[in-house]
Amino acid sequence: MKNHFLFFLIILFFAEVQSQSLLKEIENKDIIKGTNQLFFPTNNRLPLFFKKMDRLIFEGEGKINILHIGGSHVQAGVFSHAIYHNLLSVFPHITGGLGIVFPFSAAKTNNPYAFTTTYDGKWLSLRNVNREILYPLGLSGMLIVSQDEDAKIGIAARTNGNTCFELNSIRLLGYCDSGYVKPLLSTDSDTIEGVYDSISKSYLFTLEKYVDNFCVSFEKINDTLWEPFYVRGFIVENPFSGITYHAVGVNGASVPSYLKCEYFENDLSFIKPDLCVFAIGINDASGDAFDTVVFKKNYDALIQRIYSVSPDCEFIFITNNDSYKRHRKRYYNNTNGLLAKEAFYQLAEKYNAGVWDLFSLMGGLQSMKQWEEEGLSQRDKVHFTSKGYRLVGDLFYNALITEYIHYLKEYSKRYGN
Repeated sequence: MKNHFLFFLIILFFAEVQSQSLLKEIENKDIIKGTNQLFFPTNNRLPLFFKKMDRLIFEGEGKINILHIGGSHVQAGVFSHAIYHNLLSVFPHITGGLGIVFPFSAAKTNNPYAFTTTYDGKWLSLRNVNREILYPLGLSGMLIVSQDEDAKIGIAARTNGNTCFELNSIRLLGYCDSGYVKPLLSTDSDTIEGVYDSISKSYLFTLEKYVDNFCVSFEKINDTLWEPFYVRGFIVENPFSGITYHAVGVNGASVPSYLKCEYFENDLSFIKPDLCVFAIGINDASGDAFDTVVFKKNYDALIQRIYSVSPDCEFIFITNNDSYKRHRKRYYNNTNGLLAKEAFYQLAEKYNAGVWDLFSLMGGLQSMKQWEEEGLSQRDKVHFTSKGYRLVGDLFYNALITEYIHYLKEYSKRYGN
């Protein structure tokens, strides 16, 4: 009873005293329209996720996995990194693993901010936005295939402020069809072999020491000819309690893009997300023939695939940002943003989920022009600048933490009575 009373006092302190200090100070306030908050059409306000947050923050126990999935907004990494960095800035003791990472440099595409990648050798790359999918894709939506014996991949976590990753569990999501080529993982002090799981087609490497970077090379088991090795990405973790933020983004991806990924559930089973933040939709709604019925059916299919792995997962839908379409060197406002917004609210009602209405927060139709004038949007009037992505990430974090503070206050009222 004494511990329970102490727990209540801690919650009360956070809810009543610390609420403002937990929020990120926002620049460019004048450009924000309306109230920055999460909307819950069914009033189901992420109870399972926030209960796990309580246990982690106040008792130091448990692991939380957040999956943030989208297109180029997420692949850029600035948006998702801002959210995670803000969480760790106010709760530095909840740093988890690095999460799912992909060797973007080997695929000749832009790398997110949270980690760096290097490569040697020749690699073939494939993405879920390709019309023809030659090889099975996984959760990352991308694949690289080694083409020679010089193949190597390097991954290094970025240290930022108080954020320092200590990692000792690396799962390579990949395989060689024949098994005649195997991966070796090297750190500054050791080189080890992984344990292969034929069902998930992945290798697990467990290190004795904690690291923040590693390199993977590939070697033939015998004198046979070189055979390709298929890499869907890595899941990089540690045994500590904490939050791991998995950012999955592919430039140009739509909801159907992820439905093409054969190993999506397979790879997701190693994460089992507690919260999924959907940021897919800007590419779905880019064409003149945008159909909200089809859009919602595609989301239905994707959500069912997530439920099959993590039935207690809760969701937040991020509405599309305002955007423009280019035709013959002229830009026209994409009014599909309004239709997509309505569809997101309907999906949230169906799945007892939350909505973060970025579209309205920006100012609705034609607001992207003002964001461009403020240096927050790129000239294509679809993507944000780094400054713009940081602002969007800070705003989302504030909306999420404000909802968590609301949850704590409601808890303290119930317990106090």
